[in-house]
Amino acid sequence: MRFASLGSGSEGNALLISSHAGSNATHVMLDCGFGPRELSRRLARHDMSSDQLAGIIVTHEHSDHLGGVFQVAQQFKLPVWLSHGSFQSAPKEHLSGVDVHICRDGDAFEIGDFTISPYTVPHDALEPVQYTLSDGRSKLGVLTDVGHATRHLISALSGCDALLLEFNHDTQMLARSAYPTWLKSRISGPFGHLSNDAAAAILREIDKGRLHTLIAAHLSQRNNTPDLVRAAIEPEIAGTDIALLIADQQTGSDWISCN
Repeated sequence: MRFASLGSGSEGNALLISSHAGSNATHVMLDCGFGPRELSRRLARHDMSSDQLAGIIVTHEHSDHLGGVFQVAQQFKLPVWLSHGSFQSAPKEHLSGVDVHICRDGDAFEIGDFTISPYTVPHDALEPVQYTLSDGRSKLGVLTDVGHATRHLISALSGCDALLLEFNHDTQMLARSAYPTWLKSRISGPFGHLSNDAAAAILREIDKGRLHTLIAAHLSQRNNTPDLVRAAIEPEIAGTDIALLIADQQTGSDWISCN
């Protein structure tokens, strides 16, 4: 299994996941905050096109994650998996002809070579979920857009071979920022986004016995820096062979192996 971020941040998110590099691989996309044209441009950088996808899975209804989902699904005849709450909250103008599947916490489902397991998280959306994916050999965990740690998400992410984890903001940078008070409170609140310290604490808690690759994701372009993220992470992975990568908004990441 391998994966690549097509972009990670408040301007749009999409994660491409493939069961292998061969011609008969299963390709799925987690979230799509980009329209069809921009998505096609970003996929082309990874030698992929939208018509190769087997489907799109969605974490929640915020536009940087859902904004392009139904347009892309409609144009390329792709099925979509999302929670009931996310579906109810989604704009309906591009739903015609889209094959929608409802998923929920604890009910794993299959797309081609993948077994996909949704798990609930605390975030200011109607029914947000995040996912782990397995191809039977390795496990990828994804956690972005979450306000605080729960025992449930710690359990879901334990035992991953690769993990994409939100490091949204530095607490001090956010406090000093020009954001209005209400927005600072939303971001830093229990249903907002993970600070560097909070994400590092999650990393500390999970079972990292199989973990070989960590991707820091969803960094705020105004309230965080890669150097601050590395400083938060390095004490948690010191003495291990865990590789650290940082996904960005413009270029995402290259292909990364879960094996």
